Amino acid sequence: MGVLHATGEALTLALSGDAALLAIIGVSLRTTLVSLVMAFPLAVAAGYWLATTRSPARAVCIWLVQTALSLPTVLIGLLLYLLLSRAGPLGNLHWLFTQPGIVAGQMLIGLPLMTALILHSVQAVDRRIAETAIVLGAGRARTAVTVLFEARFGIVAALVHGFGRVVSEVGCALMVGGNIAGETRTITTAIALETSKGEFAQGIALGLVLITIALVVNAALVLLQGQARHVPAGAA
Repeated sequence: MGVLHATGEALTLALSGDAALLAIIGVSLRTTLVSLVMAFPLAVAAGYWLATTRSPARAVCIWLVQTALSLPTVLIGLLLYLLLSRAGPLGNLHWLFTQPGIVAGQMLIGLPLMTALILHSVQAVDRRIAETAIVLGAGRARTAVTVLFEARFGIVAALVHGFGRVVSEVGCALMVGGNIAGETRTITTAIALETSKGEFAQGIALGLVLITIALVVNAALVLLQGQARHVPAGAA
């Protein structure tokens, strides 16, 4: 009965437009979207370069990207905390326990994942497409645009997965943001806090919001992939 009662309160809270709840959701979406806007172009450039370059450093870079994928987010938060603390080399930025600090952490978390997925998407593109573009007189930039256009569905999928990875992250946001109400309290850090206090209603309400966001974003991806399957072979 306790779980059912808490769930009922959570639904009421989620549908009531509670100001504190909306503030938490706003911080989460704001930091997530800003971090993705900044990290996604870097991921596209890095993924394309890794997929097409013959540089001796390529293997090392891929190794570093793959290693970054396996790092726990709390470790990334610890390293960033040390860098942004007053005694750290980046302490003059005063980003610790601020939204820019969370954005920096989310970029470090989302960038390797999106880079790896874009790398595989570009590698899956038929090499003859780039060769044909070059034969027709396309320069490096035009060839890159052509190849990336062919990999567009995989690139969009990378963005969606990056969003999911960032918006659901808790360790780094907790360490770098400090979980300050109205400033750096995100959905996941609020869930951790409310659950530790025994306030399950708000924790469940925030969990429902997070699940709803995930369902909507992934539904958009499924629709996009469905459209991709119905594109005629020569239409792209």
